[in-house]
Amino acid sequence: MSSETFETPPQPGVAERALDTATDMSRTLGEVVGTLSAAVDRLSQAARDARRPGTVLSTVSAVTREAPLASLFVAFLFGVAVARRR
Repeated sequence: MSSETFETPPQPGVAERALDTATDMSRTLGEVVGTLSAAVDRLSQAARDARRPGTVLSTVSAVTREAPLASLFVAFLFGVAVARRR
C-alpha cells in the first residue's frame, strides 16, 4: 500500500464566491439597464414622430383638448365594444 496524498484544488471561499456573484449581477443589471434605456429612447422617438402636425395622434390630441368629455365617452364606448368581443 502506498500512502499517496491527493491534493484537491483549493475551493473558493464564501467571500470570493459572493464577489463573483455580485460582479455577475452587476454586469447583468448593466445590460438590462442599457436595453431598457434603448427601448425608452425608441419609444420616445416614436411618440415624437407620431405627434407631428397632421398625424393621427396629433388630431386625436387636438380633439381631446377641445372636447374632453365627448372624447371620454367615445373611449368608454370603444372599451365596452372591445370587452364584449371577448
